[in-house]
Amino acid sequence: MEKVSLTLAIGDYEHTRDLATGQVPVQGADLNVLYLPPEEAFFRFTFFREWEVSEMSMGKYVSLRSQEDNGIAAIPVFPSRVFRQSMIYVAEGGQITKPEQLKGKRIGVPEWAQTAVIYSRGYLVHEAQVPLDSVEWIQAGVNQAGRVEKVKLKLPKGVNCRSEPERSLTDMLLAGELDAILSARPPRAFGKGIRRLFSDYEPVEAAYFTKTGIFPIMHVIVIKTEVLERHPWIAMNLFKAFEEAKRRSMERLADITASHAPLAWLGPYTERMKKLFGEDFWPYGLEKNRATLQAFVDYAYEQGVCHRRLKLEELFPEQVLTFFKV
Repeated sequence: MEKVSLTLAIGDYEHTRDLATGQVPVQGADLNVLYLPPEEAFFRFTFFREWEVSEMSMGKYVSLRSQEDNGIAAIPVFPSRVFRQSMIYVAEGGQITKPEQLKGKRIGVPEWAQTAVIYSRGYLVHEAQVPLDSVEWIQAGVNQAGRVEKVKLKLPKGVNCRSEPERSLTDMLLAGELDAILSARPPRAFGKGIRRLFSDYEPVEAAYFTKTGIFPIMHVIVIKTEVLERHPWIAMNLFKAFEEAKRRSMERLADITASHAPLAWLGPYTERMKKLFGEDFWPYGLEKNRATLQAFVDYAYEQGVCHRRLKLEELFPEQVLTFFKV
């Protein structure tokens, strides 16, 4: 049978590399892989759908899904997961030392619908008791002026977010015009007038996981629906290949015989991950991620990123929601 040719756009991740290099094949498919930074891949795929399979922002995906854009479908493979208490930035020498103090303040975001920002606002609302409508929200590029939203929003009543096209969030925070920035990327003045709210953020994030069970999912793999309609088997075959590539990566990271990355104590760190998150510490699939995904779609709806409340099962094709057993 002739193989289906697919182009995949994705970041250069250790846990997906064996698939991207062909060491783990996708049965029935030939992959042409484009290594792109997230911002470029998301922009080009959201607006132009230039390739068949793509890494995509979870926030953009659920927003489009809630607006009945059924041109793409995700498989429950999550290349990037990052806790986001580390992304709250404030001015050095300022008076804000706790997240609760952000109530009634001015907070900058690069995009309202950015996945990291959705999780961070969810943390502020549900854990720090900072209501959305108590904040003056400003949207702008973190380091460059002119960044815009990529999806249509439906902001809740009483919540306002104004765009500032001529300024950057970094400049506004340094000038005292903002009290905080929520940003996945550190502002260019980090350490030079700007600091993290949580300087020692790892224990804060570990405690958050222990309390909530949320291990934030940033990115997801999506496929054009027209491809799935022609070749419905591609969804599961891709899922299985990503799973195998991840398994091999986790096995390498746990090996203390040799250094598989230029880091000391990689094996013991992997054991720490297992103690906190479980044996499969980077899980794919719906059921293993139900708590995180449910919290995320709830946050996205509460914040006006999703235009309606989504059921988790409608995020993924039916063929990747169940698995055979021998």
